Amino acid sequence: MPYEPPTHTVERSLRATTGAKIVAGVDEVGRGAWAGPVTVCAAITGLRRPPEGLTDSKLLTIKRRTALAEELRTWVTSYALGHASPEEIDALGMTAALRLAAVRALDALPVRPDAVILDGKHDYLGTPWRVRTVIKGDQSCVAVAAASVIAKVQRDKMMAELGIDHADFGFADNAGYPSPVHKAALAERGPTPYHRLSWAYLDALPQWRHLKKVRSWADGSVPEIEGQLGFDF
Repeated sequence: MPYEPPTHTVERSLRATTGAKIVAGVDEVGRGAWAGPVTVCAAITGLRRPPEGLTDSKLLTIKRRTALAEELRTWVTSYALGHASPEEIDALGMTAALRLAAVRALDALPVRPDAVILDGKHDYLGTPWRVRTVIKGDQSCVAVAAASVIAKVQRDKMMAELGIDHADFGFADNAGYPSPVHKAALAERGPTPYHRLSWAYLDALPQWRHLKKVRSWADGSVPEIEGQLGFDF
């Protein structure tokens, strides 16, 4: 399906309106997975013309995405990855875990960005970062698209490595997302050390439900359920 290539329009706007000189694009992968970390990439690209075919990682074939990520690692001015573990997701909730992973990525860059373009409509990063949220930024913004591809390929590789000792779960193919193979293995064997144990899928597994972790919400807030899909969907 044809798509418009990403541009530097948002970055140019940020530079013009805020005086920012260094702008990072930030995107995440793994938010809706049942296993593995949530991974965030921060990429700085400048205003150079991007590699041919750059777009949201989800729109690319595995072969093209892998090749493009390899090209991007040397094409970008700089990039860094940050992760939040399943244990941190269980303890903090997804929004806070995303912020933790994003801050880790941004702090790992060789230079501190003056502004950040964040994919999506919700600013999970917050102060002191100067943030511009862009819906479908991974399709429209060069730096965010670059971050999307690098993050996806890196996390997929991590999940394949984690899955070596848990072959029945198919992590190399599903990256921890709820595929039929993954669901069947969960029902039979229960969660691996890499599963998020505070999530709703455990409610549908009576023999493993005792493993579920419940966060305390002392401030009276409502638990986050974004991405915590159960078995029936």
